[in-house]
Amino acid sequence: MDDALGIDILPPIVPLEQSESEDAVLIANNLDNVRIIVSIGLAIMLSISLYWAFNFVNDGGLSLVRPSDNALEIQESYSDMVQLNQVDLDGEGISVCIVDSGIDLTHPDLSSLTLAGWSDFINQESEPYDDNGHGTSMAGILVADGWMEGIATKVDLFIAKALDGANGQGSDEIVAQAIDWCVSQNVNIISLSLGGAPGILPFNPFSGRDSGDAANDAINQGIVVVAAAGNDGGANDDGDVAHPSSEQLVISVGGVNTDGNHWSGSSIGDNNGNIFPIILPRQDPNKKPEIVAPAELVPVINNQNSWSLVDGTSAATVYVTGAIALLLQEHPELGSGGNGDSNNVVQIKQLIVNSVKPSEGQEGHDDNYGYGLLQIKDLVIAAESI
Repeated sequence: MDDALGIDILPPIVPLEQSESEDAVLIANNLDNVRIIVSIGLAIMLSISLYWAFNFVNDGGLSLVRPSDNALEIQESYSDMVQLNQVDLDGEGISVCIVDSGIDLTHPDLSSLTLAGWSDFINQESEPYDDNGHGTSMAGILVADGWMEGIATKVDLFIAKALDGANGQGSDEIVAQAIDWCVSQNVNIISLSLGGAPGILPFNPFSGRDSGDAANDAINQGIVVVAAAGNDGGANDDGDVAHPSSEQLVISVGGVNTDGNHWSGSSIGDNNGNIFPIILPRQDPNKKPEIVAPAELVPVINNQNSWSLVDGTSAATVYVTGAIALLLQEHPELGSGGNGDSNNVVQIKQLIVNSVKPSEGQEGHDDNYGYGLLQIKDLVIAAESI
């Protein structure tokens, strides 16, 4: 020991002379083989881990490589629930205009889609985009053709961007302008997965043109307008469906859960009338909502080139939009493409009443469940009696 530093000084290490014996060579070769096997095993484990990591679906339903098996099963279950799997139609020849936050055409499930028209009422961009994601999800329910399968994949799709990217909201006036643009394209159906309280009270002498006015003008030209009932059901419900689905001839769509029962977030309809805000008593077949469709854990595409599960009557709205597109494909005499009057819309609303599936024990209209659950095959068949 070095007394001054208190550190043990070890004798120098003298390397031993190595002999290349057969045993040593054999051991070395075996070690090399072990290393190769271990490396291959680790590579396989890493690949499997990455696969499952990218396919993991959390509570929000996000998937980066493909939809989860659960999402695909839910999609199939909903298709069975609304009889989509019982019809051989794809919407070809029917034009639909979606007013929303835009569309992201880079999603792989939209790779074969060519838009029939695009207009941006927020930033006036000439090329389609979606800086929020809601619009892409709604468009996917209708026309996705990949892992997700849309309801009417061959429709001519027009997109009007009227909701901004920051919060997915927009003014009633801009939504009205977007609806007017849809009308100018002579579409068959306008789909509005949006809604809220009217921007200006109807009796205000200084009131401007709102989404309800635009929707009614579209209907008066024979265009079917489908809109979300709203998502304020339960304790926070304001007592009626959202505007503009509250308009008499707009088809208001409520929601059901994966069991086909009323989805708790779906807005209730006020069909008995009210003094303030002014609501006149509604009569059949215009009681609100008219129809319900899937609104819980609905599989959708999103603007992150992936897939999600979402809740809301927005999704239910597109189910009904797609169903009406299939109806018009099979019975084109019911569509006017903006060149008629509201008679065809009245007919379609009556067909909805005649074809939906009421909840167990339901008689007539229910303020939560509407006239009943969407049944696509029965809707198409009901039109044969006209």
